[in-house]
Amino acid sequence: MASIASASIFMPSLSSHKPNQTLTRASNFNAVSLAVNRKSFHSLKLSSAPSRFRVSCAATPETVDKVCNIVRKQLAVPENTAVTGESKFASLGADSLDTVEIVMGLEEEFGISVEEESAQSIATVQDAADLIEKLVAKNEKV
Repeated sequence: MASIASASIFMPSLSSHKPNQTLTRASNFNAVSLAVNRKSFHSLKLSSAPSRFRVSCAATPETVDKVCNIVRKQLAVPENTAVTGESKFASLGADSLDTVEIVMGLEEEFGISVEEESAQSIATVQDAADLIEKLVAKNEKV
């Protein structure tokens, strides 16, 4: 199977067991030159992809800020060190025990209970904030 990873590529074969099917050129992901059974089909149009990859986060900025403050306090992060949603606990100096203490602080602050499996998947401040909002919303439904 072939994949397009750059703006203009040359690939000799899409499949090793079908040598007559080749993708000869793809440019800017807009057109493909293709040969099947020695017949050429030039400039096949590809559907356009969005120009940007969008990431939407569930957590509100307020939740992220609260989590940042709790992490900063638990890890005694210096004032001049930035703590943002993208901050990884490990890069802030947290070990597994620190992470457990952070989760306990989050549970206390937000009135939630985080299961061990969920706690193990938390690597960044944003992960924690997203999980908190998910658990808070779940608790409100009950």
